[in-house]
Amino acid sequence: MTDELYTIGQLARRTGLPVRTIRFWSDSDLLPPTGRSAGGYRLYDAAAVARLELVRTLRELGLGLDVVQQVLARQRTVADVAAAHVRALDAEIQLLRVRRAVLASVAARNGTAEEMRLMHKLAQLSARERQELIDEYVDATFGGVHPESPGYGIAAGMRQLSLPDDPTPAQVDAWVELAELVSDPDFRARTREMALAGAGAQERLTAAYDFTAVQEKAGGALADGVPPESARGRQIAREIVGDLAPQARRELADEMAMFADVRVERYWALLGTINGWEPFTPKVPAFLWLIDALRAGS
Repeated sequence: MTDELYTIGQLARRTGLPVRTIRFWSDSDLLPPTGRSAGGYRLYDAAAVARLELVRTLRELGLGLDVVQQVLARQRTVADVAAAHVRALDAEIQLLRVRRAVLASVAARNGTAEEMRLMHKLAQLSARERQELIDEYVDATFGGVHPESPGYGIAAGMRQLSLPDDPTPAQVDAWVELAELVSDPDFRARTREMALAGAGAQERLTAAYDFTAVQEKAGGALADGVPPESARGRQIAREIVGDLAPQARRELADEMAMFADVRVERYWALLGTINGWEPFTPKVPAFLWLIDALRAGS
């Protein structure tokens, strides 16, 4: 090893680092001088040069001065520090991805500053916080419902939430809308009402009509623009549920209305977007058309 000693100025020329940076690190005890010249200038040997390169590398990787000092003092290993920084960088990268998705969504929709603030706030929730928000809603909706009832089985599906670490703008939009939906008192009350309706109502509805027929006939009439209150609309309703008495038609319409809500179907659609599920064709509009047709003919 060479016995050559270097001044701070020579170190600066050798490494390309500013003199003030080297002096600051030396003052911070990251780079103690090997000795001093006759004029009192700090001098550094080859080992100090190597130490300086290590300090520069650690600082460029984003490590704070305290962590660098611990590494140099062998209080922490480079491997431990690197692993900790990988975790920190992963979290920062995820946050940046979410921010990017939020900004892209706001830009695409020409959103307002308030919309961006809300989206950013909700999108930054951790996975655990997001799941807690959904779990609290589901628990409130199905609290007291018998675990063996058909309606209770829906609860498990409603809890499935997995926003990716790198969400698309559409997934950010879906999560924000879902969070607002489950926080809406009217929506919570409506889904609670549906959950408490009991298995009996659902069994009666299943026996009263064929689901496929509703989608094909009522859905087809809706697509064709057939008014539900028209003679053709009432005829299609009879084809689906049979020739019922007016009172029976009203009762059937009321029971169907209990379980037909576009917001509940929207919940599933949003959940699907967030989780990356295959999109589905909305089914509720066909039922709403049929409900109107039944009431029109009663």
